[in-house]
Formats: sequence, structure tokens, C-alpha cells
Amino acid sequence: MALFGHRGARGLLPENTLEGFASIAALDLTGAEFDVGLTADGVAVVHHDPRLNPDIARDADGAWLAPDAAPLLRERTLADLGTFDVGRLRPGSDYAARYPEQTPADGARIPTLDAVIAALSGRDLLIEVKTFPDRPGLTAPPEGIAQAVIACLNRHDALDRAVLFAFDWRVLRAAAAAAPALRRCCLTEPETVSAGPLWLDGCDLGAFGGNLPRAVAATGAVCWAPFHATLEEDDVREAHALGLAVLPWTVNAPEAFDRMIRLGVDGMISDRPDLARAAIGRAGLQVAGPGFVAAMAR
Repeated sequence: MALFGHRGARGLLPENTLEGFASIAALDLTGAEFDVGLTADGVAVVHHDPRLNPDIARDADGAWLAPDAAPLLRERTLADLGTFDVGRLRPGSDYAARYPEQTPADGARIPTLDAVIAALSGRDLLIEVKTFPDRPGLTAPPEGIAQAVIACLNRHDALDRAVLFAFDWRVLRAAAAAAPALRRCCLTEPETVSAGPLWLDGCDLGAFGGNLPRAVAATGAVCWAPFHATLEEDDVREAHALGLAVLPWTVNAPEAFDRMIRLGVDGMISDRPDLARAAIGRAGLQVAGPGFVAAMAR
């Protein structure tokens, strides 16, 4: 079973940082999942939110960012972003309460996608492009981010160990046009599915009898990444019959690990890959090494 550290492995180390991505090799995971946006000067960087996250970002003076003053990535140059420290959770925040075992890494910076690909040498890459069809001004357009990601992958000869993920399925269409060989994965959650064509690139689920795996397969994607709590055995069976790999997110609790293993998913994305690895072992399985992505059907 494949196992990917979510945002690096944010239950253990600061999210989407080189310090966090170093844990992927140390834990001997299949690879890492992480998020990409574009700066004002067109550089692909790894950060989850369209704005700097005030629960993790401090300015050059060490002051925590005010939530109403957190800048958009697309408004700042790479050099500007390099002045922010993202190596510690804000004390007293809900985020800090959720991940009390996260080890700080003061001085950590928002990394470029180039740096992350290099740091994860040989590991599989699940790259989520963050765009928001309901709020298009938050990020660069889907085509621009997709092209920037593809350029980075080509520079590192890493296209074959990467999968492009998106809730906004327009991103996947743009990537298919720019790099047909790049594997693509449809992310879903109840909120985006209920919004229908807005997030699903005009897809009418009614045309597929409401069957989400069939809609995913129709995009040409090779993988489906649903929210784990929504996944049922029939969904996995249908997806596999259509040739789709199933990689649920974000699986963190012991009962959730065990349920996903029983359902027969192909892998898991987790904030606590150390605990997920233990659950996989208890089930008599092994964690898939790098190369899982390359083995996916195109």
C-alpha cells in the first residue's frame, strides 16, 4: 500500500517545508503530498493557502501575522516571501491544538517547487494545485500554475514520478493540454461535489447517474482522491473496475487507517504517516516504495 506524507508530514514537522520533507526519506514513505501556488514574479512555491497562513507565519521581526493582514502569495515576490518564518505553530491556535506533537523548525521558509522536487529525489510526488473557481482573484489562473508546475517537473526530469491533483478540475484539463504524459488525479470532497459544475469543470454528475468514479474516469485522470470519510466499499470497487487508483485523504486516526485498509484502497495520504505505517504493518502489508506513481496506468 502506498503511503504519502500530507503537506510533508505536518503532524510531525512544519507543513510544506524542506525540514518537513526531509522526514519522507527518514520514514521511508512512498512519497509526499504538497500544495503549489505562484508568486507575483511567477515562481512556483509550496504553500497550502492562497494567503500566508497566520497560524504558521511570522514576519522578519518575529511577529505573528494578523489574520486580516496576511498577504496573497500572488501579491508577493519570492524574495518577499523569503522574509517570513513558517517553522512553528502559533501558540494557542486551533492548529497547534490539533498537532501537539509537531516539532518546530524555527527559520523554515516557504520553499520553491524546484527545491522540493530536488529534496524529494527519487520519491513520488503528489502535487496539488490550489485554485478557487468561486474566488478566482485569490491565485494565478489554472493554466498558469499548471504550466509552471510542468516546467519544474521537466527541469528535474520528474514527470514520471508525479501526479497532479486538483479540486478545481479545470487545472487537470489545462495540464492534459500542456503535458499529456503527466498523470492526473481528481480530488473531491462533499462541498465541491455539491457545487457541481463550478468545481468539476462543467461536469454534470447526472450524466453519470451520480456516479463519481465514472465522472473522474471520464476526465482522463488515472487516480481519484476522495475525502476518506465519504468513501465506501462500492466506490473503491467501481473505481478499480474503471482502472483508477484510489488515494483517500487525510487519514490520521487509527480507526480510519483500519477502515481504509479494509476497503482495499491503493494508498493513503496522512499527517501522521508514522502511525499509518504501523497500521499497514499490523494488517500484514508493506508500504510501497517509490515507483508507485510510475506504475499507474496512463
